[in-house]
Amino acid sequence: MTEPDDDALALDPNFAARFGAQFRPACQLYLVSPLDVAGAYADALKAALDGGPVAAFQFRVKGVDQHEAARLAEPLQRICADRDVAFLINDDMALAKRIGADGVHLGQGDGDPRDARALLGKDAQIGVTCHNSRHLAMDAGEAGADYIAFGAFYPTTTKATAHIADPSLLGWWTTVSEIACVAIGGITAANCAPLVRAGADFIAVSSAVWDDACGPSAAVGDLVKAIAQAKL
Repeated sequence: MTEPDDDALALDPNFAARFGAQFRPACQLYLVSPLDVAGAYADALKAALDGGPVAAFQFRVKGVDQHEAARLAEPLQRICADRDVAFLINDDMALAKRIGADGVHLGQGDGDPRDARALLGKDAQIGVTCHNSRHLAMDAGEAGADYIAFGAFYPTTTKATAHIADPSLLGWWTTVSEIACVAIGGITAANCAPLVRAGADFIAVSSAVWDDACGPSAAVGDLVKAIAQAKL
């Protein structure tokens, strides 16, 4: 007998409301690097982190070998360590091990959280991309992920968008699991409020900070204010 596909069943947008308010720590900001982190990017990162509290920074580069990636990561990792910001590696658990990163973020094709845990240790922060899938989120939680990421919630130019997530996923997840959830994809200071109110533990942004005309410091300040105001 074929098992039912939970993701094929519509999620009641009022699912979380039926269970009352769930206590979660205040929503925090999670920065994702642009693909180009050479040159003066370290100064942009310093400015961003000086613009307001940031919980985590994800180092995301493509098309370079591990030696070059480690070289690029080193000054950025030091900047984050000086400001008590978790430094996570996108996709590559071996690179995370090599440089002693605080953790790794795994896409669906980037390895098993169990293997990452065995390699990086019990204190590593391990995140998993779960797109718009309740099934993938439950699997990641059972595999020991520290957080799961849903998205994209809005159109984004940072990467190709194959999955669109609904804010109700965040409310559902915070009702059924204590594991943190990250909202990602096209999020800005102007549109983050529904995701914060829906239950996101972290708001992940990239181009909203690095491409902001007013600069990364002002962009982070605006996002931090918007996240705080969303709960009022």
